[in-house]
Amino acid sequence: MSDLSRTYFELFELPERFQVDPARLDEAFRRAQSAVHPDRYAHAGDAEQRLALQLSAQVNEAYRTLKNPVSRASYLLGLHHVDAFDETDTAMPGDFLMLQMEWREELDDARGTRASDLLAALAFKVRSAADELDRRIAEAIDSQRAWGEARILVRQRKFLEKLSRDIADALGDMDD
Repeated sequence: MSDLSRTYFELFELPERFQVDPARLDEAFRRAQSAVHPDRYAHAGDAEQRLALQLSAQVNEAYRTLKNPVSRASYLLGLHHVDAFDETDTAMPGDFLMLQMEWREELDDARGTRASDLLAALAFKVRSAADELDRRIAEAIDSQRAWGEARILVRQRKFLEKLSRDIADALGDMDD
């Protein structure tokens, strides 16, 4: 079995980078989960069963964290002692704040008029912006090791993730 002190990247034998090959992550998850699954230790002693349960939970948490770009970036920053979501730090670039307000207004307008075409167009804009932020986060973390810059970008990316969910919810409400 393994130990609980390894990083999520070590657990899956992946390089400590923002850019992760999704297929390689999926394969590493299946391999790790198979190795520590509690059913494999059903006839072991209590201590080994508890460790298997803890390791299985760790593997699941590691997979959820590394699968999601915001969680993965926040985790990487945390490994370098940077808190991406410090509640006392509310600073954000002005142009991004303006864009947030514009997109929130677009969402409210489209929701109010039940305009699914406007919601789809907004979803496309937000997805494109998220893809660009992912590229910039990868550059800041993987190439430049620019933790402060990455922290700001991750906070912006989290906003886009929330906005995407809100758009999906609005589209779902229209289907009802």
